[in-house]
Amino acid sequence: MAAIDFSEEIPHLRATLTSIEKVTDLDALHAKIADLEKQASAPDLWDDVDNAQKVSSALSHAQAELRRVDELGSRIDDLEVMVELAAEEDDAETLEEAEKEFASIRKALDELEVRTLLSGEYDERNAVVTIRAGAGGVDAADFAEMLLRMYMRWAERHGYPTKVMDTAYAEEAGLKAVTFEVSAPYAYGTLSVEGGTHRLVRISPFDNQGRRQTSFAAVEVIPLIESTDSIEIPENELKIDVFRSSGPGGQSVNTTDSAVRMTHIPTGTVVSMQDEKSQIQNRAAALRVMQSRLLLLKRAEEAAERKELAGDVKASWGDQMRSYVLNPYQMVKDLRTEYTEGNPSSVFDGEIDGFIEAGIRWRVGQQREAAAEAQANS
Repeated sequence: MAAIDFSEEIPHLRATLTSIEKVTDLDALHAKIADLEKQASAPDLWDDVDNAQKVSSALSHAQAELRRVDELGSRIDDLEVMVELAAEEDDAETLEEAEKEFASIRKALDELEVRTLLSGEYDERNAVVTIRAGAGGVDAADFAEMLLRMYMRWAERHGYPTKVMDTAYAEEAGLKAVTFEVSAPYAYGTLSVEGGTHRLVRISPFDNQGRRQTSFAAVEVIPLIESTDSIEIPENELKIDVFRSSGPGGQSVNTTDSAVRMTHIPTGTVVSMQDEKSQIQNRAAALRVMQSRLLLLKRAEEAAERKELAGDVKASWGDQMRSYVLNPYQMVKDLRTEYTEGNPSSVFDGEIDGFIEAGIRWRVGQQREAAAEAQANS
């Protein structure tokens, strides 16, 4: 590996951090923290538990974001000192340590830089992810469960809390469908690029003849709406059924009819919820997810109308967005970005940041191209 020219690379790190600080708007972030600290210190804060939790969470996230930027500045300073010491002492071991720290800082800056590209209306929100088994029978159901573990491991690696909201188990193995929430700043903006059809090619463990099987799973990512969002659903547009929660193989895990299935009659959108202990809690959770899905549906319809008015604008993701191939070779490839990993095991273990970052950069590029083409056609 070629030696790193720190005289060029350290100023480049500083320039990247400076551009990130400008986009992040540190003054606004400091003001936001001051306002949240004021709210958090109010003596009546916990009179409204839901609001108190939101304020505490927002404050914690904002402080963490500021700390992340500040710590990178300190790490670059320390790296510069480390390099100077290594040169003065002609210390190969310290120089090797500096090279490792440089790579770590570069990776952290890349992650922060990608964050600055998330500027959509709902990008800051928590994400609600639904995985559904598609074509491929029991292999597809098993694939859906593999994807669930992949996203859970990814969230765990980043310290993001997750909560499974609803699970429908397949009869033989795996999952028919599962819905879970990821609670983190920009969770929706980050994970939204994972939406689409995922394809798995492997020797089926469920085929006694050891044949290769192709199976599919659909991933849907929506933002979790806030109570302040103006999405009103008339009561007469909702059909609500209650039933008992169940575990794998139809095993009952609840002796009361606490699970809720909510159907939006005009659109046919269905949400099931069985994670909470009571029917009232499940109904409230189902309503929030229903509102989120209808909000996304409304945005998609508006986008389609704009696209029709603007002409044929390139902004399509396509149905099949990623292939996971385990046989006859080992590779995971995103078909939109061409980003590829040669170790599917690590990908299924949650190492998907490369795919996510490439997807976000690709999407921003597509949006810019679409905007330029729309402007040219106007």
